[in-house]
Amino acid sequence: MMTQQGWDDLQFLAGDDLKSRVFSLIRDLAGAIQEREVDDPDVTGSVPRLAKLISERKELSSYREIFGTLARSTGLWNYIDTDTADVRDEIIAESVTVPALGGVTLHREQVAALNTLLSGKNLILSAPTSFGKSLLIDALIASGRYERLAIVLPTIALLDEFRRRLITRFSEQYPIIMYHSEVAPAGNVIFLGTQERLINRTDLGRLDIAIVDEFYKLDPNRQDDRSMTLNAAVYQLLRRANQFFFLGPNIEGVRFSTDSRWRFEFLRTRFSTVAVDTFDLAGVENKEERLAAEAFEEQNWPALIFVSAPDRANSLAEQLSERDQSIGDSREISIWFDENFGAGWTLSRVLAAGIGIHHGRIPRALASQFVRMFNSGNLPILICTSTLIEGVNTAAKSVLIYDKTINKEDYDFFTFSNIRGRAGRLGQHHVGSVFLFNAPPPRSDVEVEPPLFGDLDEAPDELVVHISDEDLSPRLTDRRDDIAERLNLSPEELRIASVVGLDQAIALRQQVEAAARNGADIFWHGYPDYNQIGAVCEIICRVRQSSSFGVFSHKQLTFYLNELRKSRPIKNFFFWYTRTYKGQDSNQDNIFKFLRSCEYGLPQLFAVVEMFAKRKEASTSYGLFTAEMPRWFRPEILKNLDEQGVPVQISERFYLTGDTLALLSKRIRSAAQTGDRRLNRFEAGWMLAAIPV
Repeated sequence: MMTQQGWDDLQFLAGDDLKSRVFSLIRDLAGAIQEREVDDPDVTGSVPRLAKLISERKELSSYREIFGTLARSTGLWNYIDTDTADVRDEIIAESVTVPALGGVTLHREQVAALNTLLSGKNLILSAPTSFGKSLLIDALIASGRYERLAIVLPTIALLDEFRRRLITRFSEQYPIIMYHSEVAPAGNVIFLGTQERLINRTDLGRLDIAIVDEFYKLDPNRQDDRSMTLNAAVYQLLRRANQFFFLGPNIEGVRFSTDSRWRFEFLRTRFSTVAVDTFDLAGVENKEERLAAEAFEEQNWPALIFVSAPDRANSLAEQLSERDQSIGDSREISIWFDENFGAGWTLSRVLAAGIGIHHGRIPRALASQFVRMFNSGNLPILICTSTLIEGVNTAAKSVLIYDKTINKEDYDFFTFSNIRGRAGRLGQHHVGSVFLFNAPPPRSDVEVEPPLFGDLDEAPDELVVHISDEDLSPRLTDRRDDIAERLNLSPEELRIASVVGLDQAIALRQQVEAAARNGADIFWHGYPDYNQIGAVCEIICRVRQSSSFGVFSHKQLTFYLNELRKSRPIKNFFFWYTRTYKGQDSNQDNIFKFLRSCEYGLPQLFAVVEMFAKRKEASTSYGLFTAEMPRWFRPEILKNLDEQGVPVQISERFYLTGDTLALLSKRIRSAAQTGDRRLNRFEAGWMLAAIPV
């Protein structure tokens, strides 16, 4: 097959020379289709390359019909142009076009997976990033075969992306339920959530199908600290579901016990809808200079730069922004940041230069706006960590893999493949580019081993406490009883403790007992005073490092929590922080890390401390405080809207007591449409993009 250099050389040919070379290439591909595997990347990757070439060169316009036949033969039916295709190719394309999805055409492997699911079988699908797995979920919903669906997604960012798409396509047929405050109807419904949200729902009822995206996270060997919660949540869903569908990239196999309760078909394919050019820059002497040269090259935009950690992203963004080479159209987002967070942040200066940052600390409304501006070309460069790699769709033409580690450890070939797979996008960039600044990790096959598919007698303790009575063997019953006795907790309390990890729960119990002996003020109820918050924070920070909450000590954690809960607009909270911050610029966004820990992490730790404190003083109750902490001590709908791309700084301007999420969303969108003075022009455009019709 043609090498990458061979494709590059075609750019220098013209006229009859080009036509002759392309005709020979199509002839060779027709032969390769008969000889090679159906998902051979060299064959399927030639189709998007040819599509790009034919669209750019007028002398190749007469090849459109024969190209359509080639696309049909490879199974890439979405590349068939029905305006120029012959009758057979046109019939194929129309037969796999889904009107309910806006006329999207599926490819052969999508159709094969869809047919397996519509026959009622369980399916685990392993396919490249550009396969179109999200589209497959939409096609499944559009079939009308399923009334009650639950979809598990790994991140809030991906949750919001799915929500927007599903609302646009299916809101008339299905209520989309994301929050605990929303009441699910008895009939058609789509439950959408992370594992932490779905595991606690009591209104799931009987499900027609459970769908799990990025299913490889079920394997504890992937070193995801949310793995056990995911296993427990999926276990609860599978107990209720008639069928399941798991999706993920680049998995060679799934290990399961022969006596596992669940059976499934496993479909692994290398079928990709885009092609990728790879450039090895590992030997470049001045990597920083070469990175800047490639990142600021317009033909590489939108360019995604992968780095190892948030601090690394911040420092690299600052370095690139100092080149005095502003690009894109992002001055307004920089000004907005100054007006709503306070002036002087490095992030604001970086944005003004046309460079975005995406990692776990960035507030969700900001992060989604950065991705939106990146996809539209207003932020041509986006520096990201693995938080963006895991699921969120971008329109990246190029991916520059600058680091080779995540959390100070070398990533494996599986993770590398996922990062590389972000280059190119069907319909926008037929051919993506990947720039490697380090040697890739050695190729290796990855098999996923979910504990819930294994021998449950060998399952980790954190999963055992979630297993229902009907699945408990005598050995598991003994294990659960032993855990309950050691922790002196009921089965329901065990489930709460498992969220923070049973080892840490035991450590917290010991700290609570020590604090009680020393007279610490931990036996409070209602709304705590400053010292009562501090007493609990001190216990927590003896078990967890305070830096994991974005602070330096338990005293600073107490101080931040107290400031956050004061009754004032969130904008004033950020202005207070910006005015009083004395640390290094690169650490200024630790306040975002603190806020993220308030959403998830701190409330669960407070709840476990409360459980053990109750053992000594029954009147102890942190419920009011821990209920308000995840929503930053503000009305819940403001926090929900923040997840959906509307910053609290904006939604607070429009909030009225008694508002529902739908009512407030409608009011903000109406204000954006009518030129309400509470929104400037930039904010109005932002709100129209964030809030679907």
